[in-house]
Amino acid sequence: MLSLRAHVFRVAADGPDDISGVEALFKNGLNPRDVVAILGKTEGNGCVNDFTRGYATRSFETLFAKHGVEGVSIVMSGGTEGALSPHWTVFARESVQAPGERSLAIGVARTPALASEHLGRREQVLMVADAVKSAMTDAGIEDAADVHFVQIKCPLLTTQRIAQAEASGKATATRDTLKSMGLSRGASALGVAVALGEIEAEEITDADIGTRYDLFSRCASASAGVELLDHEIVVLGMSSKWSGPLSIDHAVMADAIDTQSVREARDRLPANGRLAAVLAKAEPSPSGEVRGNRHTMLNDSDISGTRHARAFVGGVLAGVFGMTDIYVSGGAEHQGPPGGGPVAIIVDKET
Repeated sequence: MLSLRAHVFRVAADGPDDISGVEALFKNGLNPRDVVAILGKTEGNGCVNDFTRGYATRSFETLFAKHGVEGVSIVMSGGTEGALSPHWTVFARESVQAPGERSLAIGVARTPALASEHLGRREQVLMVADAVKSAMTDAGIEDAADVHFVQIKCPLLTTQRIAQAEASGKATATRDTLKSMGLSRGASALGVAVALGEIEAEEITDADIGTRYDLFSRCASASAGVELLDHEIVVLGMSSKWSGPLSIDHAVMADAIDTQSVREARDRLPANGRLAAVLAKAEPSPSGEVRGNRHTMLNDSDISGTRHARAFVGGVLAGVFGMTDIYVSGGAEHQGPPGGGPVAIIVDKET
C-alpha cells in the first residue's frame, strides 16, 4: 500500500547564501525533487529593507534550478536577534510502500500576485483562505482540526508599488511601508482562520484588519517580505494518509513567557523523540505589558518591536528546548492572542 512520508531537516547557515548544508543533504541521498519547502531564518533586520531574504531565496532558486527542480516553496524570515541561529528547515515528502499510520503531513500552495490596493484588505483574506484550502488538499488533510501550523510568506508595500497603484487610480490601505508588513501578515492570518473555520469570512471587514485582535487564528504564522508579490503557503498537520516517524503538535502561547502551554504540547508528543523543528510566532504585546509589568518594546524608535520580540521569545523557547536554531518569526497580528502566538513542535519518534 502506498502512502506519503515526510522528512524534516534542520541545517545550519553561515550566511544568507550558505546553501552548502542542503547541498550536502542531496549528496547524501535526499532527492531534490522530493523537497517541497524551505523555511529559513536569515540574519537581516526582518524589516522592509531586509534583502537577506531575497538573497537567500535567490541562492536556493539557483540551487534547485541546477537540479532541474521548480516550484519549491521558499519562505525566508529575516531576523535572528539575540542568540537565535540562522538556519534552514527543509521539508521533503516521498511516496513509499507502507500503510498510512497518521503522521506528519505537508501541503503547499501559491496564490496569484496580489494587487497592491488589496493588501491588508478582505480581498487578501479571501485569496489566502482559498490557497490554504488548496494546501490542505495537497497535504491530504480533510479535517481542519488536524492542521497544526500554516506558514505563509506574504508581500508588502514599497513606495514604488504604492505609486503604481495610485497612478492607476487605486488607493492602498496604507502609505507606510513598515505598517504594510503588519497589515499583510494580519490579513494572511485571518485568511488561515477563515480556511480552518475559526472565523466566518462575513465577520471580517477591512477595518478589522490590524485593529480587532480578538479575531485570530491559532495556527497561522505569516512573514511579510519585499521579495515576492504573491503568497507562498505551507500547511503542516497530521494525516492517516501519511506514514513515518514524524509527528506534530502545537501550542498557543497566551503571552511571551507562556512556557506551560508549550511544555504541554511537547508532552503530547512521543517522550523520547528527537526534536526535528520548532516553529513559532512572536510579537510585543500591544497592551505594553507582560503579566502586569510594563515592557518598552513598542517605545524603541531605534529598533523595531518585532526584533525585540523575536529575541525575547527566542530566548524563552531556547530555554525550554535547549536549542537556538528555532524558527521564530516576528509580528503576530491575528496570529494567536495579542502578545502571544502559536508554537509548532515536530518530533521524530524513532530517533
